[in-house]
Amino acid sequence: MVGRALRVTLLGLVLAGCSADRTGDQEPAGAPSATASSGAPGTATPAPSPTPSAAPSPTPEPEPSDGRPRPARLTVPRLGIEDLRIEPYRGMTDDAPGTRIQDRGLAASPHGPRGGVGPGGIGNYQVTAHRLSSTQAFLDLPRLRKGDRVVVEAGAVRYVYRVTGTRRTSFRSPESLEEQRAAVPGSPGVAPTQAMITLSTCATPEDHAAGNYWSDELGNPEHRIDKIGVLVRARPSGG
Repeated sequence: MVGRALRVTLLGLVLAGCSADRTGDQEPAGAPSATASSGAPGTATPAPSPTPSAAPSPTPEPEPSDGRPRPARLTVPRLGIEDLRIEPYRGMTDDAPGTRIQDRGLAASPHGPRGGVGPGGIGNYQVTAHRLSSTQAFLDLPRLRKGDRVVVEAGAVRYVYRVTGTRRTSFRSPESLEEQRAAVPGSPGVAPTQAMITLSTCATPEDHAAGNYWSDELGNPEHRIDKIGVLVRARPSGG
């Protein structure tokens, strides 16, 4: 009888351990945020939201053999943007090739020595689109707020970024352009440690309201409005 009681006690301990493991594997409620946010709904004691430095390590899709990032799709719930195609190209923000892509109603993403990284990559994933011309894809970009969600799908991976701030870039200032295109937005020369995103569009209405009608040879006004975000989640598409 003593041996049987001992076996029952040991079995109870094993089962209790398995139950604890299963609980630890469950994902906490609520999406993580790169900024302070309200508690996750449906929980009595919400888990704290991660800071940008605590964002998960990205797991980008392997890039094609030619080194060119994959085309992607952009969804921004606050702005009503859904599955906007992002076309990668070798260059820098709002140059002639990038402008031609935007003229087709798409978003453009420069990469290479003067551009950024691909979706989910460590560094600055840069995405630009027209605000007033073509399909006006980024017409409402200035409405994005800190904490808003930006989703990029590339290949079989879904990347979720959170907006952390707003920058303004001047096309008449080489220093300002360098800050926009830096691996860490706003901090040229700083080595990146996390995946970030820059969504950029023109500030034409704001410039014209201030009496500033300057533009470059491609029609870019002096100022750009940039929304900066950090990666907070990377998982298989549909997951």
